[in-house]
Amino acid sequence: MTIRFAECLAVFHLGDRAEKWAARIRNPPSRLDKLGVKQGTRVQLIGSRDDDFRGELNERGAIISRSKPELVFLRVEKREDLVRLDGLGNERVWVIYPKGVQAVRESDLRSAGLENGMVDVKVCAFSPTHTALKFTPRAREAKASGTRAKR
Repeated sequence: MTIRFAECLAVFHLGDRAEKWAARIRNPPSRLDKLGVKQGTRVQLIGSRDDDFRGELNERGAIISRSKPELVFLRVEKREDLVRLDGLGNERVWVIYPKGVQAVRESDLRSAGLENGMVDVKVCAFSPTHTALKFTPRAREAKASGTRAKR
């Protein structure tokens, strides 16, 4: 696979994987793809309203619901908002928080997740101003409640 830049050419020897890599570069995954939202996924939104994200969910065919969600999206702007994690220990939760500010740090999220029986498993850029950190129930908590931790 070759990629041409203004002043140079980069050559990657990928063998039979070259076409797959080229396709991913030409068609990068969308935000919803990275977050694991498929058509029919039941999602719950908690926190400040994000009409653009809600619109993307509707276009994808996700079902926005308060009961029995497959994914929860919790938007926090400060440490105090992390109390909303209480009671979500058996859910898969994406916590969306501001990038590069001290109001809430990734370490705050991890601590709050652990206190609620969850462990972080994935991080991705949510927007130019926010990051998303995914939590799932820890294996022993999921086993005790009869649910499986899905990634």
